[in-house]
Amino acid sequence: MKNRICYIVGACDFNETITPDGSDYIIAADAGYKSLAENGITPDAVMGDFDSLGFVPMHKNIIKHPPEKDDTDTALALNYGYNMGYRKFLVFGGIGGRLDHTLANMQTLLGMKRRGCECYLIGNGCIITALENESFTFSGREKGYLSLFAASGEAKDVTLKGLKYTLDNTIIYPDISLAVSNEFTGEKANITTKGALFMLWYENFCDKEGSIYENKRSNI
Repeated sequence: MKNRICYIVGACDFNETITPDGSDYIIAADAGYKSLAENGITPDAVMGDFDSLGFVPMHKNIIKHPPEKDDTDTALALNYGYNMGYRKFLVFGGIGGRLDHTLANMQTLLGMKRRGCECYLIGNGCIITALENESFTFSGREKGYLSLFAASGEAKDVTLKGLKYTLDNTIIYPDISLAVSNEFTGEKANITTKGALFMLWYENFCDKEGSIYENKRSNI
């Protein structure tokens, strides 16, 4: 399932175009069911405690969780997709709203990275992912800003190429905002790190022909 995608949609103003093929999977996380229904999209599974949606919908594949639980609905949906064999996840509705939920979802990004997954939070005009001990390449079609934040202690040997502001084997510290508001230049850009980073960039979401799917990674 290397190239198959698990889409997870939470409560959000869902205005993205997703084009899953027969091997992809769509999970509605709680009120994400309403977001999908408003766009005429039927999920493959609906899960959550349904406190946000307010009712348990009629669906052939309902996974109901109690409100008192240790994980967020997003984390539970990611784990469900992982257990089904998916390793690439696009999560809509995981940014914005309550700040604590956004931060929890970012923590989950790093957890999924450490399980060997490629996972993106998409919303509010931006995309967030986690990097650890790897290289990440942008195609050159991106515009706007890109920021990096240390995700787990110091990130060492951080090298940035093809961006407005470059770095060469630099340490990104968790208490210093060194790598905020960099800019794409229209050239291919490469980020390399030894250590964990959260990477956030602003752009219109790209479908399978866009930049997210062109990224090539190599372990360091």
